[in-house]
Amino acid sequence: MNIDLSGKTALITGATGQLGRVMARTLANCGADIVIHYHSNEEKAAQLKQEIEALGRSAFAVQADITDFASVLRMKDAIANRVDIVVANAVVQYQWTTVLEQPLEDYASQFDSCVLQSVHLAKAFVPGMIANKYGRMIGINTECAMQNFPGQSAYVAGKRGMDGIYRVLAKEVGEHRITVNQVAPGWTISDRDRENRTERNESYEKGVPLRRRGTDQEIANAVAFLASDLASFITGAYVPVNGGNVMPTI
Repeated sequence: MNIDLSGKTALITGATGQLGRVMARTLANCGADIVIHYHSNEEKAAQLKQEIEALGRSAFAVQADITDFASVLRMKDAIANRVDIVVANAVVQYQWTTVLEQPLEDYASQFDSCVLQSVHLAKAFVPGMIANKYGRMIGINTECAMQNFPGQSAYVAGKRGMDGIYRVLAKEVGEHRITVNQVAPGWTISDRDRENRTERNESYEKGVPLRRRGTDQEIANAVAFLASDLASFITGAYVPVNGGNVMPTI
Protein backbone atom coordinates (compact mmCIF):
# COMPACT_ATOMS: atom_id res chain seq x y z
CA MET A 1 0.00 0.00 0.00
CA ASN A 2 1.62 3.21 -1.21
CA ILE A 3 0.80 6.90 -0.88
CA ASP A 4 0.24 7.99 -4.48
CA LEU A 5 -0.39 11.66 -5.19
CA SER A 6 0.29 11.41 -8.91
CA GLY A 7 -1.69 13.93 -10.94
CA LYS A 8 -2.30 16.14 -7.90
CA THR A 9 -1.01 19.64 -7.22
CA ALA A 10 -0.26 20.65 -3.64
CA LEU A 11 0.12 24.19 -2.33
CA ILE A 12 2.17 24.51 0.86
CA THR A 13 2.19 27.87 2.59
CA GLY A 14 5.39 28.71 4.41
CA ALA A 15 7.11 26.10 2.25
CA THR A 16 10.55 27.63 2.75
CA GLY A 17 10.44 27.10 6.51
CA GLN A 18 12.00 24.25 8.47
CA LEU A 19 8.92 22.01 8.33
CA GLY A 20 7.55 23.35 5.05
CA ARG A 21 10.59 22.23 3.05
CA VAL A 22 10.28 18.66 4.29
CA MET A 23 6.56 18.55 3.52
CA ALA A 24 7.21 19.87 0.02
CA ARG A 25 9.83 17.22 -0.68
CA THR A 26 7.67 14.47 0.82
CA LEU A 27 4.57 15.28 -1.21
CA ALA A 28 6.74 15.54 -4.32
CA ASN A 29 8.21 12.11 -3.59
CA CYS A 30 4.64 10.83 -3.45
CA GLY A 31 4.06 12.15 -6.97
CA ALA A 32 2.49 15.57 -6.41
CA ASP A 33 3.45 18.73 -8.23
CA ILE A 34 4.24 21.47 -5.72
CA VAL A 35 3.34 25.14 -5.37
CA ILE A 36 5.95 26.67 -3.08
CA HIS A 37 4.52 29.63 -1.21
CA TYR A 38 6.96 32.02 0.44
CA HIS A 39 6.63 35.39 2.11
CA SER A 40 10.13 36.86 1.92
CA ASN A 41 12.74 34.13 1.36
CA GLU A 42 12.86 34.13 -2.44
CA GLU A 43 16.32 32.55 -2.50
CA LYS A 44 15.21 29.55 -0.44
CA ALA A 45 12.08 29.20 -2.58
CA ALA A 46 14.20 29.07 -5.74
CA GLN A 47 16.47 26.46 -4.18
CA LEU A 48 13.50 24.33 -3.11
CA LYS A 49 12.01 24.65 -6.61
CA GLN A 50 15.20 23.16 -8.04
CA GLU A 51 15.10 20.33 -5.50
CA ILE A 52 11.49 19.46 -6.39
CA GLU A 53 12.21 19.55 -10.10
CA ALA A 54 15.21 17.26 -9.55
CA LEU A 55 12.73 14.75 -8.12
CA GLY A 56 10.92 14.78 -11.46
CA ARG A 57 7.99 16.91 -10.34
CA SER A 58 6.75 20.29 -11.47
CA ALA A 59 7.36 23.14 -9.02
CA PHE A 60 6.22 26.75 -8.96
CA ALA A 61 7.33 29.36 -6.42
CA VAL A 62 4.97 32.21 -5.59
CA GLN A 63 5.15 35.06 -3.09
CA ALA A 64 2.15 36.11 -1.02
CA ASP A 65 1.16 37.57 2.32
CA ILE A 66 -1.24 34.96 3.67
CA THR A 67 -2.70 37.48 6.12
CA ASP A 68 -3.90 39.66 3.20
CA PHE A 69 -6.83 38.26 1.19
CA ALA A 70 -5.98 40.30 -1.92
CA SER A 71 -2.45 38.87 -1.87
CA VAL A 72 -3.81 35.32 -1.53
CA LEU A 73 -6.12 35.90 -4.50
CA ARG A 74 -3.16 37.15 -6.56
CA MET A 75 -1.32 33.96 -5.61
CA LYS A 76 -4.28 31.89 -6.77
CA ASP A 77 -4.38 33.73 -10.08
CA ALA A 78 -0.64 33.17 -10.56
CA ILE A 79 -0.96 29.40 -10.17
CA ALA A 80 -1.55 27.81 -13.56
CA ASN A 81 -2.52 24.37 -12.29
CA ARG A 82 -5.63 23.30 -10.44
CA VAL A 83 -4.83 23.03 -6.72
CA ASP A 84 -6.02 19.74 -5.20
CA ILE A 85 -4.23 19.89 -1.83
CA VAL A 86 -3.73 22.95 0.36
CA VAL A 87 -1.44 22.73 3.38
CA ALA A 88 -1.72 25.77 5.66
CA ASN A 89 1.69 25.77 7.31
CA ALA A 90 2.74 29.43 7.46
CA VAL A 91 2.57 31.30 10.77
CA VAL A 92 3.97 34.58 12.05
CA GLN A 93 6.84 34.11 14.52
CA TYR A 94 7.08 36.18 17.71
CA GLN A 95 8.57 36.13 21.23
CA TRP A 96 6.45 34.30 23.81
CA THR A 97 5.77 35.78 27.22
CA THR A 98 2.97 35.98 29.77
CA VAL A 99 -0.53 37.25 29.01
CA LEU A 100 0.21 40.36 31.06
CA GLU A 101 3.42 41.08 29.15
CA GLN A 102 2.49 39.89 25.64
CA PRO A 103 2.10 42.85 23.24
CA LEU A 104 -1.40 43.12 21.78
CA GLU A 105 -0.05 43.06 18.24
CA ASP A 106 1.15 39.48 18.80
CA TYR A 107 -2.44 38.35 19.38
CA ALA A 108 -3.43 40.10 16.17
CA SER A 109 -0.59 38.47 14.22
CA GLN A 110 -1.59 35.01 15.41
CA PHE A 111 -5.24 35.63 14.55
CA ASP A 112 -4.22 36.87 11.11
CA SER A 113 -1.80 34.03 10.34
CA CYS A 114 -3.82 31.17 11.85
CA VAL A 115 -7.50 32.06 11.59
CA LEU A 116 -7.58 34.46 8.65
CA GLN A 117 -5.03 32.45 6.66
CA SER A 118 -7.38 29.49 6.92
CA VAL A 119 -10.34 31.57 5.78
CA HIS A 120 -8.38 33.18 2.94
CA LEU A 121 -7.16 29.84 1.62
CA ALA A 122 -10.64 28.32 1.85
CA LYS A 123 -12.25 31.21 -0.01
CA ALA A 124 -9.55 31.15 -2.69
CA PHE A 125 -9.21 27.41 -3.31
CA VAL A 126 -12.25 25.51 -2.04
CA PRO A 127 -14.56 26.73 -4.85
CA GLY A 128 -12.27 25.02 -7.36
CA MET A 129 -12.27 21.86 -5.25
CA ILE A 130 -16.07 21.93 -5.17
CA ALA A 131 -16.15 22.23 -8.96
CA ASN A 132 -13.81 19.23 -9.24
CA LYS A 133 -15.61 17.24 -6.54
CA TYR A 134 -12.27 16.60 -4.84
CA GLY A 135 -9.95 18.35 -2.43
CA ARG A 136 -7.77 18.18 0.65
CA MET A 137 -7.44 21.04 3.14
CA ILE A 138 -4.78 20.34 5.77
CA GLY A 139 -3.92 22.78 8.54
CA ILE A 140 -0.77 22.57 10.63
CA ASN A 141 -1.91 23.10 14.21
CA THR A 142 0.09 22.35 17.38
CA GLU A 143 0.08 20.30 20.57
CA CYS A 144 0.21 23.66 22.38
CA ALA A 145 -3.50 24.11 21.59
CA MET A 146 -4.18 21.34 24.11
CA GLN A 147 -1.39 22.16 26.57
CA ASN A 148 -2.21 25.81 27.34
CA PHE A 149 1.12 26.30 29.11
CA PRO A 150 2.31 29.67 30.46
CA GLY A 151 3.67 31.88 27.72
CA GLN A 152 1.68 30.23 24.93
CA SER A 153 -1.41 32.44 25.00
CA ALA A 154 -1.18 34.24 21.64
CA TYR A 155 -0.13 31.08 19.77
CA VAL A 156 -2.79 28.97 21.49
CA ALA A 157 -5.48 31.57 20.82
CA GLY A 158 -4.63 31.64 17.12
CA LYS A 159 -4.40 27.88 16.73
CA ARG A 160 -7.59 27.19 18.68
CA GLY A 161 -9.37 29.68 16.44
CA MET A 162 -7.93 27.89 13.44
CA ASP A 163 -9.25 24.61 14.85
CA GLY A 164 -12.77 26.05 14.90
CA ILE A 165 -12.55 27.16 11.26
CA TYR A 166 -11.36 23.73 10.12
CA ARG A 167 -14.01 21.79 12.03
CA VAL A 168 -16.83 23.95 10.65
CA LEU A 169 -15.38 23.87 7.13
CA ALA A 170 -15.20 20.06 7.27
CA LYS A 171 -18.96 19.93 7.83
CA GLU A 172 -19.69 22.50 5.15
CA VAL A 173 -17.73 20.95 2.27
CA GLY A 174 -17.79 17.23 3.01
CA GLU A 175 -20.63 16.61 0.54
CA HIS A 176 -18.25 17.68 -2.24
CA ARG A 177 -15.71 14.93 -1.42
CA ILE A 178 -13.40 17.48 0.22
CA THR A 179 -11.70 16.49 3.46
CA VAL A 180 -10.54 19.04 6.02
CA ASN A 181 -8.06 17.94 8.68
CA GLN A 182 -5.34 19.20 10.99
CA VAL A 183 -1.95 17.81 11.94
CA ALA A 184 -0.74 18.90 15.38
CA PRO A 185 3.03 18.45 15.77
CA GLY A 186 4.81 18.32 19.06
CA TRP A 187 8.20 19.97 19.59
CA THR A 188 9.73 18.77 16.35
CA ILE A 189 13.33 18.08 15.39
CA SER A 190 14.28 20.05 12.28
CA ASP A 191 17.44 20.71 10.28
CA ARG A 192 18.17 23.62 12.62
CA ASP A 193 18.37 21.17 15.54
CA ARG A 194 20.56 18.80 13.55
CA GLU A 195 22.93 21.61 12.65
CA ASN A 196 23.07 22.90 16.23
CA ARG A 197 23.05 19.42 17.82
CA THR A 198 19.97 20.29 19.87
CA GLU A 199 17.88 17.23 19.01
CA ARG A 200 17.68 16.03 22.60
CA ASN A 201 15.79 17.67 25.45
CA GLU A 202 15.38 15.34 28.40
CA SER A 203 12.96 17.53 30.34
CA TYR A 204 10.54 17.48 27.39
CA GLU A 205 11.19 13.87 26.39
CA LYS A 206 10.45 12.42 29.82
CA GLY A 207 6.84 13.61 29.54
CA VAL A 208 6.35 12.01 26.10
CA PRO A 209 5.12 8.38 26.23
CA LEU A 210 7.48 7.46 23.36
CA ARG A 211 10.31 9.25 25.24
CA ARG A 212 11.60 11.29 22.32
CA ARG A 213 10.88 14.26 20.11
CA GLY A 214 9.35 13.68 16.72
CA THR A 215 11.06 14.58 13.45
CA ASP A 216 10.03 16.86 10.64
CA GLN A 217 9.79 13.81 8.39
CA GLU A 218 7.29 12.17 10.73
CA ILE A 219 5.09 15.27 10.55
CA ALA A 220 5.38 15.32 6.76
CA ASN A 221 4.42 11.64 6.63
CA ALA A 222 1.15 12.39 8.44
CA VAL A 223 0.41 15.23 6.03
CA ALA A 224 1.07 12.96 3.05
CA PHE A 225 -1.30 10.35 4.46
CA LEU A 226 -4.10 12.87 4.99
CA ALA A 227 -3.50 14.23 1.49
CA SER A 228 -3.91 10.79 -0.06
CA ASP A 229 -6.89 8.62 -0.91
CA LEU A 230 -5.88 6.33 1.95
CA ALA A 231 -7.48 8.99 4.18
CA SER A 232 -10.55 9.52 2.02
CA PHE A 233 -12.98 8.85 4.92
CA ILE A 234 -11.17 11.01 7.50
CA THR A 235 -12.36 14.59 7.92
CA GLY A 236 -12.72 17.06 10.76
CA ALA A 237 -9.80 15.41 12.57
CA TYR A 238 -7.18 17.02 14.81
CA VAL A 239 -4.30 14.52 14.62
CA PRO A 240 -1.52 14.92 17.21
CA VAL A 241 1.84 13.73 15.91
CA ASN A 242 3.79 14.03 19.14
CA GLY A 243 4.47 10.60 20.57
CA GLY A 244 1.39 10.75 22.79
CA ASN A 245 2.40 13.95 24.57
CA VAL A 246 -1.17 15.19 24.25
CA MET A 247 -4.16 12.90 23.68
CA PRO A 248 -7.55 14.22 22.55
CA THR A 249 -10.38 12.71 24.58
CA ILE A 250 -13.76 11.39 23.48
